[in-house]
Amino acid sequence: MKKGIIMASQAIEVLIEGGKATAAPPLGPALGPMGVNIGQVVADINKKTAEFKGMQVPVKLTVDSDTKEYVISVGTPPASALIKKETGVQKGSGKPHQDFVADLKIEQIIKIAKMKEDALMGKTLKERVKEIIGTCRSMGVKVENVSPQEAIDLVNKGKFDEEIRTEKTEISAAEQKHLEEEKEKMQAELEEKRAVYEAQAKKIIEENTGKEPNVVTKALHDANIPEEIINKLAPKAEEEKKGK
Repeated sequence: MKKGIIMASQAIEVLIEGGKATAAPPLGPALGPMGVNIGQVVADINKKTAEFKGMQVPVKLTVDSDTKEYVISVGTPPASALIKKETGVQKGSGKPHQDFVADLKIEQIIKIAKMKEDALMGKTLKERVKEIIGTCRSMGVKVENVSPQEAIDLVNKGKFDEEIRTEKTEISAAEQKHLEEEKEKMQAELEEKRAVYEAQAKKIIEENTGKEPNVVTKALHDANIPEEIINKLAPKAEEEKKGK
């Protein structure tokens, strides 16, 4: 990739899967009129986005209209997407303050905080680490096998100062294996809980047969049924059915 001061320029912005840009739409047709080497641009984009494999990444390409020199700017996926990638889960918890879906080591939190550095509010890495742990809290992801709130308290007390100071981002194969085993246990527990919640929801729905959908939905909420199960099982109002 060539770099330089770009004067009169053209720019395109696209979302591509990390490391998997191709000359096919939407990228190829947009690059054609710009007169750049499409194969080279695609290769450069894939190189710059390789670490975001499996995630949609915003990419901006700015091309000098005269020299055809170009600059590639790569955004980062949301912190939640990076957390999902590190944990290997498809979605967060429906009840994040009591049901957990996975666990992360502090090194993985530091890694995400560094990747999202420009998008976070914290002035120091330690502050940015706490921001990422805050996102874990909304997703039901533990940190160092404790709740996110407890992890933030440990960060405040200096428990991870050395890892943060040295910007440690790698974990061992043994640690990764342990995290996978913990995740499998959590997922099994969640499946058991989900079965119980669904049975409770179906019973409540049956007991409220003939009542307005909003009444049934309120009864489900009052019983503390997770939102995803309510959305799946609760009867829909006629207006909502027609909208679909």
